[in-house]
Order: sequence, then C-alpha cells, then structure tokens
Amino acid sequence: MMQKPARKMNISDNIEIFLKDRSPDERYSSFDYCYNYFHEFYEQGNIEAIASSTNVQLSCLQIGFFLASWGMLRGKAFLLQKSVKHYEKLISVMSKMPKSYWEIDADNYSEERILLLRDIYKQISGCLGEDDKNASPTLVTKIMLGVFGNVPALDRYFCKGFDVNKNFSDSLLRKISAFYRTNKEEFDKHRIKTIDFSTGKDTSRFYTKAKLIDMVGFIEGEKS
Repeated sequence: MMQKPARKMNISDNIEIFLKDRSPDERYSSFDYCYNYFHEFYEQGNIEAIASSTNVQLSCLQIGFFLASWGMLRGKAFLLQKSVKHYEKLISVMSKMPKSYWEIDADNYSEERILLLRDIYKQISGCLGEDDKNASPTLVTKIMLGVFGNVPALDRYFCKGFDVNKNFSDSLLRKISAFYRTNKEEFDKHRIKTIDFSTGKDTSRFYTKAKLIDMVGFIEGEKS
C-alpha cells in the first residue's frame, strides 16, 4: 500500500523546539550517549568488541538505560520484567553486523539499503522477546535509532506527525527518503553535534539525517 506524502512541516522550527531544553543531564541526551558509545566502536573498526567480555555488560547498560530514558520501560512494557542481561543476545547480534549496516542514513536509502534496514529490523526483533508482540515497531526502531542512527523511532508522536502507522515497511522507508530529498537543503543547514558524556560539550560527531527527521516528526506530532 502506497504511503501518502509527508505533510508540510516547518523543519527548522521543529528542530529548534526539540533542542530548546537540550542539556547534558536531560533525558533526550540519552540518545547522544548511546549513539556515541556504539559508534565509537564502528569508527575504530572494532564493532565486534561491543560484545567482548570486557564490554558486554556496559553495552547492555547503555542500550538498557537509553530505552528506559526514552519511555520503553514503563506501564506494562515486558522489558520491566527483564534484567540488563536480557540485552546480551541483542548486543551479540549487533556486534556481528557488517560495516555496511552501520553506514545507512536517510540521505542514502536505496532499494538495496532498504533491504538491509529490513534485515537489521528482523535481527533485532528476534533478540528481544519470546514472540513478535514483544518486539514492537516502536521498540525495535528506537534501538535502531539509538545504536545506528539510521531510522526515526516509530513512536506515537512521530507517527502522528509524519502521518504513518507503526508498520516498518519499504513504503515507510521510501516516504522518509522522499521527505529528506524534498527538504534536503533545509535539513543540511542543521549540523548538530552530539553531546559528550564526560565533558558535557559537543563531540565531533553529528546527528544523522534520520535523527533530524525523527526530531521533526516527533515535534510535529506533539503539536498536532
């Protein structure tokens, strides 16, 4: 089924609203710390080390706290019944993903890379629970965003703002790609650096395009 084109949004205003209260100790900075942690291994050409005996506990803690901070351990969420050890299989699976999986962003979605995104989604989903209902699209895409920065998180506000359902599909990814291409000039004005945990200052690492789209769609949904 074809997705409707994304609605007209004020991209710069939405980004500014999202960043208005951004500071090192606020909850949304949990994305920065999670993304920084995992991408440092990628940048050093040592992805498999996230699952080493030295790093695996910290890797599990990073993804676990990110998900908690981003609302995935509340209410009746099944992860509330799990310890941080539950993420060990997920960390192991991600540590074996090839370098090309870590290089996908909304500005380079192609039909081939869409297939890779679907494979990432499938592999992550298979690590999270005893059945598919535990691995909701919101949960899986939040992990994909926090670790890889390659897709927006399909939470309630993003889906409302972007006028999509919570179905991770080829048509959704094509819609995200088209939205970026249509608004490339506006998005490319925003080169936002992640926050460093130790110093509270900017790193040399930039938010991905998918992360920017996530912010824009989230704020649009909040305003709707």
